[in-house]
Amino acid sequence: MEIEKEIKELIKKADLAIKEERFDDLVEFYSKDAILVIKPGTYARGKKEIKEAFIRIAKYFKNSIVPTQGKMIFLEAGDTVLVLSQTFLDSKNKLESEYSMERKATYIYKKINGKWLCSIDNSYGTTLLD
Repeated sequence: MEIEKEIKELIKKADLAIKEERFDDLVEFYSKDAILVIKPGTYARGKKEIKEAFIRIAKYFKNSIVPTQGKMIFLEAGDTVLVLSQTFLDSKNKLESEYSMERKATYIYKKINGKWLCSIDNSYGTTLLD
């Protein structure tokens, strides 16, 4: 249960960094070799690409994106945690977005040097299979 609380807090802080566009702070939540699903078929690999991707994502949403999480399930196996989460996005232009603003995300966290870091950030979850 303690791991759930710790990772929930990390996700909450990362969501706030996205909202506040603190991208240098944001990439510190990721492992050095992390993967971010930008959109189906498009991925960012590593902190540099992830930072650049979030800057482009912010611009796409007219610098008004606010991510929040709903129900979450945590599946832990040693130093790895799979997080299944309802993810909600809000923005000034949410009605114009071609992407869903309500998602069933999958995140993978790994404990690296005593710190939980996101190694895979997939806000699209299994819809990538569609």
